[in-house]
Amino acid sequence: MASMSSDPAHRVQDRRRRSRWRDRRRELAGLVARRVAIGLPMLVGLSALVFLLAARSPFNPLAAYLGAGYQWTTAEQRESLGRALGFDVPWWQAWRSWAGDLLRGDLGWSRGYSMPVSEVFAERLPWTLLLSGTALALAIVLALFWGTVAGLRPGSWSDRIITRLGVLVQAVPPFVLALGSVTTFAVILRWAPVAGAAEPGEPYTLGGVATHLVLPACTLALTQLPWLLLAVRTAVARARGSESVRAARARGVPPVTVVTAHVLPVSLAPLVTIVGARLPELVVGAVLVEEIFAWPGIAAALVASAQSLDFPLLAALTVATTAVVLLGSLLADSAYLFLDPRVSADV
Repeated sequence: MASMSSDPAHRVQDRRRRSRWRDRRRELAGLVARRVAIGLPMLVGLSALVFLLAARSPFNPLAAYLGAGYQWTTAEQRESLGRALGFDVPWWQAWRSWAGDLLRGDLGWSRGYSMPVSEVFAERLPWTLLLSGTALALAIVLALFWGTVAGLRPGSWSDRIITRLGVLVQAVPPFVLALGSVTTFAVILRWAPVAGAAEPGEPYTLGGVATHLVLPACTLALTQLPWLLLAVRTAVARARGSESVRAARARGVPPVTVVTAHVLPVSLAPLVTIVGARLPELVVGAVLVEEIFAWPGIAAALVASAQSLDFPLLAALTVATTAVVLLGSLLADSAYLFLDPRVSADV
């Protein structure tokens, strides 16, 4: 009789669970549709704005293209070369041509690197993803560990030290942290290579890249750590006093199980939100760190394209960077939607 009475209850519970998942999937589909409807016009407008601002720039793209040879050319030669390179075309025509090529899968030609923009991405994007992904993973792991340590004992000496260090690091600009890391660990202590991803003249190897990656990845992780750590600390401290945690302790659940099964799952949702919100700063920090450490990523191409007004490369890099930020924000909100059933997708 007991099994017969429990089967209908089990089926009802299973139906409710499936219904909740269906509702969540519908909410997620609506969230994705809204973000795409907002993001696509934003990317189109941003790409046009890049061409407009570049056209209004005081830099002379022909001078950047010719370099030292610019002063040796005559006015007629400059005018002829400018027409051949398309520098005399209005910005909106240049943007329309670039956008049309993009729709056909052609990212254009980079004058600065004398190669297709797609090849510039193929050569440099993996290095940026390696650095940014390693730094973000390291920052999340450290934030979870130290934030949990601080949040489990609010007001303790460990909480005060960790919180104050987080606030102090957050107040230091990323380029100062990067320069300080180079000076301290590479120049003075000589614990790590100064720059690059390999020794000068040497091929890339797994061990060499790993050695060169340590210092820039740790520096970039340090720039992202404070906000993540403080968010975890606050979430853990709040979850520590919740009714579910008190009930688990009253039942005699081991402290480790209380933390892993009751405290941390609730604390992950705010962490995911902060990660999504901090993606723009991660991109900016990666640009600064790559430049200071001479890391062979996208940052050098972004700076060079801005200086030389390399329109196709500059527009592609700007749009791609913005798209990554928008996609990361969408993934973070989607994860938050599944982690916390109380959250609505009306964002």
